[in-house]
Amino acid sequence: MLTALSIRDVVLIERLDLAFGRGLTVLTGETGAGKSILLDSLGLALGARAESGLVREGAEQASVTACFMPPSNHPVAPVLREHGLDHEDEIVLRRVIGRDGRSRAFINDQPVGVALLRRVGALLVEVQGQHEQMGLADPAGHAGLLDAFGVSPRLRASVTESWRDWRKAVEALSMAREAIAQAERDEDYLRHAVDELAALKPMADEEEMLARERHRLQQQERRVEAIHAALSELTPRDRRSTGPAAALRAASRALQRLAPSGTAEETTANPAEPAMAALERAEEALAEAETLLTRLAAEADADPRMLELAEERLFALRAAARKHSVAVADLPALLDTLASRLAALETGAAEVIALEQAARSARDAYLAAAADLSAARSAAAVKLQKAVMRELPPLRLDKARFAVAVERRPEDDWGAAGMDQVRFLIATNPGQAAGPLARVASGGELSRLMLAMKVVLLAGSAVPTLVFDEVDSGIGGATAAAVGERLVRVADQVQVLVVTHSPQVAARGAAHLRVVKAMSRDRTVTQVERLEDTERREEIARMLAGETITESARAAADDLLGVAG
Repeated sequence: MLTALSIRDVVLIERLDLAFGRGLTVLTGETGAGKSILLDSLGLALGARAESGLVREGAEQASVTACFMPPSNHPVAPVLREHGLDHEDEIVLRRVIGRDGRSRAFINDQPVGVALLRRVGALLVEVQGQHEQMGLADPAGHAGLLDAFGVSPRLRASVTESWRDWRKAVEALSMAREAIAQAERDEDYLRHAVDELAALKPMADEEEMLARERHRLQQQERRVEAIHAALSELTPRDRRSTGPAAALRAASRALQRLAPSGTAEETTANPAEPAMAALERAEEALAEAETLLTRLAAEADADPRMLELAEERLFALRAAARKHSVAVADLPALLDTLASRLAALETGAAEVIALEQAARSARDAYLAAAADLSAARSAAAVKLQKAVMRELPPLRLDKARFAVAVERRPEDDWGAAGMDQVRFLIATNPGQAAGPLARVASGGELSRLMLAMKVVLLAGSAVPTLVFDEVDSGIGGATAAAVGERLVRVADQVQVLVVTHSPQVAARGAAHLRVVKAMSRDRTVTQVERLEDTERREEIARMLAGETITESARAAADDLLGVAG
C-alpha cells in the first residue's frame, strides 16, 4: 500500500509530506483548493507524463516521492529483480522535473527509465477517475479478471501448459525443416568435409598428446646426435687420421724406448714410468668411455620416421582446424555435427513427418484445453454480468446494462491465456448497443461503474492501492451513500483513496484529509490538513451547508458520522 507521499514545488504545493494508512482515506476541499494537484503529483511518481508547467513558479525543479509497502509475493518483486532492483520491504518511487520539462525517474534511489517507473507504478496503484481509467477500462486485463472471478485455475494452467507444449513442437518442426533445407544447400560441402574429417579421424585431446610426443622425439634425436658426435671424436674419421686411442698408444711406445742409464749397480727405474702408467690409465678410460657411448647409442637410437609421422599428423590436424575455423580439440564434435546434418538428408523426411504429427497432436491438445477454458469463461461471464448488474441500481445506474463478451480470437492471436478475447461492455441507456466502457459511459457513470465492478472483481486484482477521483460526481443522497458503502467494502480488502465532494462519502472515511489554500510569504499555496473528530464534523457540515454552517448541518454531519461509525 501507499505509506507516504512527499511533494516539493509542484504548482501551488511548496512542501508537503503525507502519511497514509490502511482502509479508506477521503480527501475533501473546496473547488480549486488543489485536490487535482495531489493526484497529478501522485501520477508523476507513477510515471505519468511530465510537463514544465507543473514546476512551481520561482522553483528550479519539482519532485515527488511515493513510498509503498507491497504485500509479500506481490507481482512487482520479479519486475524489480529483472532490472537489478531488489528490495526488502519498502519501494520508493521518485520523479524529478526540471524547469525545462525534462524529468528523471528513480526506484529505490536507482535511476531508471520512465517506462519502467510507469510499469512498476501500474502494479502498485490503480486510478479510477472521470478522465482516466488505468485499470478496469483496459481490455487487456479483462480475461484475467474474469478468470479470477469464476474460472478454475486448473483450467488456465492446463491451457498454459498445452500452449507451451504446442510451441515447443512447432519450434522443433521448424528447426528440423530448416536443418534439412540447410543440408540440401550445403550437400556437396558436407560430403567433402565429412569424408575429409572421417579420413583424418580426429580424436579428443589428440593435439596435446601429439605435441608431447613430438617434443619427446625431438629431445631423443638431439641426444642421439650428441652421442654420435662424441663417438666420432673418439674414433678416426679416415685411415689417415689417428684417433685419441692410437695417439695414446704411440705416446706410450715412445716412452718405453727410454734406456736405463749407468752401470748395472747404478741402474734405476725408467723415469717415464709414471707418465706411462698415466697413459695406460687414460687408454683404459678412453676404451671404457667408447664402450659406454656405443651402448648409449644403441639404446637411444632414434627413428627419424617416428618424428616425421608425429609432425605430419599434428600439422594435418591443425590445418583442418584452420580450414573449418575451429580449435583442434573441436574437430571430433565438428565431424559429428556435419555427419548429423548429412544424415538428415536421408533420415530428415521421416523425422519431419513424425514432428508434424507431434505438432498436430499438440495443437489438438491445446484446442481441447482452450475450448474447456472458453466454456468456463462463458459460464463465468453470465455470473459476472448478474453480479455487476445487482450493484448498479443503488449507484443510479439502474438503466445501464453490463455485458461480458467472450469471443474467439484469430489463430495468430492465440496464446498461453487461451484463444478468447474478453471484453467488458456497457450500455447506459435502454436500446443502446453495448460498447467499450470508456467510450460509452460518461465520466461520472464510468467512475460509478468502475466502483461496482471493483466490488465484484476485487479478488482478481493484485494492485494494493486504489484511487477514485470524484466517483460521486453529479450524485447525492441515497446514491452517494451507496457509493460510500461500496467504497468501504472495497477498502476492507485494499487501501482506497477517494477525492470526494459528497458528505455521505466523506463520512465513511477511516482517515480524512482536507485540501485548502493558504498564504505563505505573500504567495498562495496548497496545504493538506489531517482532520480529527471535531474538525471532521465541521468539514462535513460545510459540505452539507456551504459557506454558512448551521446547527442543523452539524446535526446532519453527526448523523452521517454516526451511520458511518
